Parts: sequence; structure tokens; C-alpha cells
Amino acid sequence: MASVEKFPMLSEGYDKLAAELKKLRDERPQVVDAIEEARAHGDLSENAEYHAAKERQGQIEASIGDLEDKISRAQIIDPATLSGDKVIFGATVTMLDEDDKPIRYQLVGETEADAKGGKISYNSPLGRALIGRSVGDEVELTVPSGDKYYLIERIEFV
Repeated sequence: MASVEKFPMLSEGYDKLAAELKKLRDERPQVVDAIEEARAHGDLSENAEYHAAKERQGQIEASIGDLEDKISRAQIIDPATLSGDKVIFGATVTMLDEDDKPIRYQLVGETEADAKGGKISYNSPLGRALIGRSVGDEVELTVPSGDKYYLIERIEFV
């Protein structure tokens, strides 16, 4: 029997997925109306509006299916309830780079990742390198621009 893989995420990420799903479900009837209107114009073989509406309908249905799957497998994790001295999902990690410049990231789910916003996926190369590490550990990471080295300075659960 196959096991269902859980999809870890923060509550903000879950809310964002749920809002996106609601928006797509609300758009469904409008696309159906557009298809009906385009169908009324006659010959479907050369009807660009019809083909565009059918393509959009396919995109919406695929997105809805994907979002419903992610939401059904969601495992919501609240970092405030976590603790420990090792980096795990939801932890906020402050590191020093080679120039002793502090860099701070929170490990989040794949759909929540925003590197510029200080959130990286636990499944990203850096996220995978950080999991299980402790304060004082050095992390080496090979990226396209070369090797990067970080020193874990602080682990927080906020």
C-alpha cells in the first residue's frame, strides 16, 4: 500500500493556497460562460475565443486539482510550538557568510518559499544542507557560482 506523502507548510502558506483555490473556483463559471458565448458564434474550428476559453478552462481545472491535492496532504506546522538546538522545518536560522555578513532564513514549505522575503524551501539545496545542523556548525554548499560557506550563528522558532 502506498503511503501518502505529507506536505509540510506554515499556516500562512495554507491560507494562501486556500485563497488561490477559492479564486480559481470562482473563475470557473465565468470561463464556462465564455465557452458558451464563443460556441454561439458558429464554426469552432476557426474560433479563437472558443479555443482560448477552452485552454483557460484546462489550466483552471489542472490548477484546482493540484491545489486540492496539496491542501488535502497539508501538514500545518506552527514554529512557535517547536524548540530544540537543531535546524528543522519552520526554524529561522541566522548564519554568517564568508564575509561575516549575517543572513537570515526561515525554512518553509515549497509553495511558501521567497528567498528575497527571507523564506527558503526546506527542500532547496541550502534548506537540505541546513536540516539537522546546530549552532556553530559550518555549512558548505556548492552552487553554480561556486562553493559557499556559512556558519550557523542562531536558531530560532518564531
